[in-house]
Amino acid sequence: MKKLDKLILSSFIGPFIITFLVVVFILLTQHMLKYFDDIIGKGLGMDVIGRLLFYFAVFMTPVAMPLAVLLSSLIAYGNLGEHFELTAVKSAGISLTRTLLPIFFFVAVLTVVAFFVNNNLVPKAALEAYSLLYDIKQKKPALDLREGAFYNGIPDMSIKVNKKFPDGITIKDVLIYDHRKHDGNRDVTIADSGRMYTIMQERYLKLELFKGYNYTEGASSQQDLSGKKRTSSGETFSRSQFAKTQVVFDLSSFQLETTDPKLFQGNRLMRNISELQSDMDSVDREILEARLKHYEFRRNLFAYFSTTDTIALPQELREYKANRKPGFSQAGLTPDGVSVKPIPIPIATDTSRKPQKVTKADSTPVKDREQPRPLKAQQERKEAKGRLREVQRAKKIEPAEVLAERAQAARKVVLTPAQLSTKIDSIFAMEAKPEMFENAANKARSSKSQIAGTASEIKSYDTDRRVFQIQWHKIIASSLACIAMFLIGAPLGAIIKKGGLGVPFLVSILFFIIYYLLTMIGEKWAKQGVVPVPVGVWAADVILFFIGLYFLRQARLDARFFEADYYLIQIEKAKKWLSQKGLIPGQS
Repeated sequence: MKKLDKLILSSFIGPFIITFLVVVFILLTQHMLKYFDDIIGKGLGMDVIGRLLFYFAVFMTPVAMPLAVLLSSLIAYGNLGEHFELTAVKSAGISLTRTLLPIFFFVAVLTVVAFFVNNNLVPKAALEAYSLLYDIKQKKPALDLREGAFYNGIPDMSIKVNKKFPDGITIKDVLIYDHRKHDGNRDVTIADSGRMYTIMQERYLKLELFKGYNYTEGASSQQDLSGKKRTSSGETFSRSQFAKTQVVFDLSSFQLETTDPKLFQGNRLMRNISELQSDMDSVDREILEARLKHYEFRRNLFAYFSTTDTIALPQELREYKANRKPGFSQAGLTPDGVSVKPIPIPIATDTSRKPQKVTKADSTPVKDREQPRPLKAQQERKEAKGRLREVQRAKKIEPAEVLAERAQAARKVVLTPAQLSTKIDSIFAMEAKPEMFENAANKARSSKSQIAGTASEIKSYDTDRRVFQIQWHKIIASSLACIAMFLIGAPLGAIIKKGGLGVPFLVSILFFIIYYLLTMIGEKWAKQGVVPVPVGVWAADVILFFIGLYFLRQARLDARFFEADYYLIQIEKAKKWLSQKGLIPGQS
């Protein structure tokens, strides 16, 4: 590595590390402000807050990396230009493009690292962060008894303390309403003073009360306070005095309960490229399945045209129908293709025989042979009828009336085309009744509702697919944004020739806002289907890439974008051209 490469890299790496940490801190602060109300007052430990901040810091990396590259490249080349180091390099015959190579290779490696982070670490960090944030939101606020106010945080209890001493344990003038019986304010405890502290790793709250009374109204309706059976139906009231008593409250509802992160991993932010591709394939199969069901169900919607319908399935539906996994079949296969042993079903070979001949004569038990002849014959007939019913259930033999109707329908005379035409004309010649119109309208409404439901289902699947596709492209696009930002920052720094955090910071913020707006608009249009998903996601990178190439060309020509003389000269040239064309009066 040459000394020039070491000089340029050392001037870039230091500002990059600092600016990356600053940008992550700013973005993290801005992101955490949205959840400030859900975190404060929950009594969370520093380990929980530290984990939450770390996960969200990793989650901010895809946004912070391009901005850090832009700002650090502006600062690096601005410092080189401000101290005339770029001028010395150019005077030695080294072009500006050559000075960009060491940082360009560093940014290329940084892009690969950014892709690895975006594809592997960011989804896991997002999963852990949002699952932990959900647990924090579900957690109750920390126990906080305030002087002179009732505290209802403990389930079915209402506590009021008129004074709390600085030690945080001693309290005075305590009033407790016990609502665990859900019958109103019928159990009240009053104490002159007490001590309040948690025990067993803050799982329970213990109150030691001194010099007080307990008032209870409405004891059992069957027994009085002495345990004897009551003769009247009136209410009871009791008062007990104590010098010291102890009350323990369960604080398990105040603990932070951990939810299984797998419940949240279906979100697109928690998926990497391979998982997103699998999700898109699943959605494609759902779309094909919905379309195939609609094609198969259309005969029920349009019964009049079902016999002459010649619409064939599209190619993709034919391929899907041929390759999809079969459902339950006669071969005993489950939808997953697992073989299932069939259940044996009794089959009758000849139903024309009498029921008595189904059984064998020697199958009768000995005790039945010893019975009298009438009883034995009656029992045989009963057993034969039972076996016949089992055979009929097995073969689903229908009643004789149904079989007769089917036989009559089979013997139905087939009409010739002329007879069929005459019959159709007679149907059209019939007087139209209101019931016919109502049935036709109901059939049309049912068909319309079915078609609209299928279209809405397919549209919903298509929206889900676009969402997964946006995230798939976004993982790659946000990584390659580092190169586009470098192509903007380095030439601009060479043109501005100002280091530090002044002008470079303002310029980087301007281009970051442009990048952010283009990204948001592109993703919104892609999700709505206004533009294709690749166009919407990659538009910001492509536009900034060409802007960077333009700035690189101007930097090689030593353009002076940020000098007032440059614009004054351009204005004079424009006036001279307009005067030559006669559009404005000439100058004297």
